[in-house]
Amino acid sequence: MFAKRFSQLLLSGCACALWLAGPAHAQADALVRESLLLVEQGKSQQAFAQLAAVETERAGDPDFDTVLGIAANETGQFTRAVFALERVLTVQPGNSRARAELGRALFALGDNQAARQVLQETKRDGIPPEAARKIDEFLQAIDRNEEAARSSIKAYVEAGIGRDSNINSGPSNANVAVPSLGGLVLTLDRTGVKLKDSFYSVGAGVSGRFVIDPRLSLIASASGNYRFNNDYNDFDTNQFDLSAGGSYKIDKDEFTVAAQIGSFSADNRGVRDQRGVVGEWTHRPEAASQWSTYLQMSTLRYPGQSLRDAERFVLGTSYATAFRSGLLAFGGGYVGTENERAANVPHLGHHLAGLRAGLQQSVNADVDVFANMGYEERRYGGADPFFLVTRRDKQTSLNLGLTWVPFVNWRVTPQLSLLKTDSNIAISDFSKRVLSVTVRKDF
Repeated sequence: MFAKRFSQLLLSGCACALWLAGPAHAQADALVRESLLLVEQGKSQQAFAQLAAVETERAGDPDFDTVLGIAANETGQFTRAVFALERVLTVQPGNSRARAELGRALFALGDNQAARQVLQETKRDGIPPEAARKIDEFLQAIDRNEEAARSSIKAYVEAGIGRDSNINSGPSNANVAVPSLGGLVLTLDRTGVKLKDSFYSVGAGVSGRFVIDPRLSLIASASGNYRFNNDYNDFDTNQFDLSAGGSYKIDKDEFTVAAQIGSFSADNRGVRDQRGVVGEWTHRPEAASQWSTYLQMSTLRYPGQSLRDAERFVLGTSYATAFRSGLLAFGGGYVGTENERAANVPHLGHHLAGLRAGLQQSVNADVDVFANMGYEERRYGGADPFFLVTRRDKQTSLNLGLTWVPFVNWRVTPQLSLLKTDSNIAISDFSKRVLSVTVRKDF
């Protein structure tokens, strides 16, 4: 996806000029200019087709070959791009645009060493500062690619502050009518009703990859997060997650299987433990997009509330892509079930289905804005013994924010998160709003 964003900057004309030849071949030059315009309009396939049709006659013309290389890159014809752009540099060694596009093509073909050399030469050409910054990011992407091909360890620490309008996910109305008691209206305890509070959080994580060969790797990760409320410490929470498994790559596909362990606590008392396994298949049809499909199977344990123990299964898929405008978008869906382990409590198990979607747009080299939303519907398996109806939940979430990178490996993320659950069970119907700022340092 980064390669796509880098090319978008080149197409905008910010990186380096594309000089087209004078009137020597007026008809041919009109074709070249028209093709470049088609690429800028997002019609790269049409541009590539009309240029490829006359490549035999025009090969060696640097203007023609430069635009052919650009169109080939935009349509994923990276080998054709390399041939065309190398012809350009043979006769125009100072053509920074052609060299930058060649670096992009080599990167897409996995030749990281050659791509780095070409891009470093481009940066030395005295290109504008904005383009130089983008090339630096591209070089970092090459470093990450090479790092992914060798054993590595990564870590992070983060801290955040915020304000939560409903720290306990409680209903707003304290008076609840209970049908099983003849409609008697009961008043919930104060801690069972919506409470708002300020909070701060700290977290850290580490992940590692041990490369056995270019295809096979062992992977592992661990992370933890503490959240402390200013006034209501009974709702302080902490969460820990561990995973370990393996990854196998075949061309554009990657298969991952990992065991997972997690625990969630409130007020330093265990609330839920999770043990399970997840398998994921990631397919990358091109550098700017990928499909991910996963199956997660886990056992949920609730200390002191064994009646709630369940087996959870979730199957999902998602698609992410980058557009020429610099916009990143993703969307996906999932279905699943939580099957209660205890007998005669069907109201504790449920089927679930959900959708997720999101957008991210780069404002400049240091700032991205993002928005993502989700919807999940849960249908329980039997009538609630107190409210005498089968529970149905419809949950909607929305996150809006931005990510600012003030320094390398530092991220500042202010965001607004909205969550609303519509339920036909009064005590499960709630909404919340969280405004937070998180600062993260990667190592």
